[in-house]
Amino acid sequence: MSSSPPERRGRGGEEEGGEDAAAARTRTGVGLGRRRAGDPSSSRLRSADAVWPEHFVEAVAAQVAVDAARSAGRLAAAPAVVSVFQVCSSWRSVSRSELLWKDLCRRVWSRRRRALPSWRDEFIRLHRTAANFRARRSAYSHLLPPSDAAISCRRLALSDHHLAAGFVDGSVRLFDLPSGRALATYSADPHRDRLGRFSQAISGIVLLADDRLAFASQDGDVHMASLGASGSVRRAHVGNLMEDGTLVDFTGNSRWWVGLLAGVPGRSWRVWDAATEQLVFVGGTLTDSDAILGWHMLTDLSRPVVGRAKIVEPGLVVGCTASTMEVMDLDDTGMILNQLQLRHGVVVDSVDASESRVMAVDTRGLAKVWEVPRLQEICRFSTVRRAEGRQQGAAGVQGCMNWGYAVVCSAHGGVRVWDATTGEYLYSFRERIGEAAASAAGDRYVAAWADETGLHLWDFGAL
Repeated sequence: MSSSPPERRGRGGEEEGGEDAAAARTRTGVGLGRRRAGDPSSSRLRSADAVWPEHFVEAVAAQVAVDAARSAGRLAAAPAVVSVFQVCSSWRSVSRSELLWKDLCRRVWSRRRRALPSWRDEFIRLHRTAANFRARRSAYSHLLPPSDAAISCRRLALSDHHLAAGFVDGSVRLFDLPSGRALATYSADPHRDRLGRFSQAISGIVLLADDRLAFASQDGDVHMASLGASGSVRRAHVGNLMEDGTLVDFTGNSRWWVGLLAGVPGRSWRVWDAATEQLVFVGGTLTDSDAILGWHMLTDLSRPVVGRAKIVEPGLVVGCTASTMEVMDLDDTGMILNQLQLRHGVVVDSVDASESRVMAVDTRGLAKVWEVPRLQEICRFSTVRRAEGRQQGAAGVQGCMNWGYAVVCSAHGGVRVWDATTGEYLYSFRERIGEAAASAAGDRYVAAWADETGLHLWDFGAL
């Protein structure tokens, strides 16, 4: 019979006791190596914390959780870190470290601000919400009834506490989350001269962390509103349709506002410093081939959407038209880091991005998820369903994604969910909403608007 390895035997042939053995096994399991020649034998170790200082145990626990998340998905992080706490009582005491849970929230869930009193509670909340999302456990609400086409919803934006919906008439309605209660309605100046009946249609909304809201219309105007001041709106930028073209999409965060325009060659991108509201870049050729289509959006919203722009942290924005996707560096504004020609064309309403990944569905119904900025494919899956003996196409597809899931609203009214890292199909929502005109997904919520049925909200953190 083979003998135990030397590092697991005490002096005189006696094996290590329970806590020392567990500590040694964990050290080996995380790749910290075997005992070097000349090290004291393990039988001399009085306790685990004599070898593992608290800050070092925290580092081991964090690395075990991060490695588990990378190899088996973020939901694997919690069981992995709990297994570390089972080593001994000294190691379990590390579970009370706020620094550990703050580090795990950042590295596993990409969260730098907490919504609950402690970082441990925040980690638990994020894990439970993700588990609910995986298992289709959500609370459903119908927030608004359908309306006529004149005030159809064009854009949706979600944060931890608010949902904003932007309409064709230039208004933005704000809702409290999770209650769904309507808080305020913001509107642009209705008396300004316009070029085209849809000049005021909302082309993008940004919910900022400091309780402000920025929204833009197709004529290029950008407005600011404070969430604490109901209905109060300030114009931060005055658009110029003749010089810049139509603002087909608008996105941003606390550092940048980004507009994607079509109508004037060589002016596809506009970038503002969000803190100063100053324009810092104009240029780019992404939408040059869609200039005519951009002008048509001012008078006819039934035509194909020109493009989408999505900020991907840190400091990158992805722009996508039906034929091209490109990545621009916002820290070196105007620098195009990568470009991808889309062979089969893309349904632009299906384009969305989250945490260095971007998703799009092509005209055949095939969805692909790429890593940014390299635009290397991560996974793919088919959104096409066969119904009544015929294969449905990708027309009318609306897509959105969050940190781990891709949500696709199809023309037949169903809403389905895939794993955005593996392409695995998970489930469909129980509610059928009709053909979606806008959708958005966050860590906790999914929202969608359909002209036939109105505004819908699913809350995966309520249960």
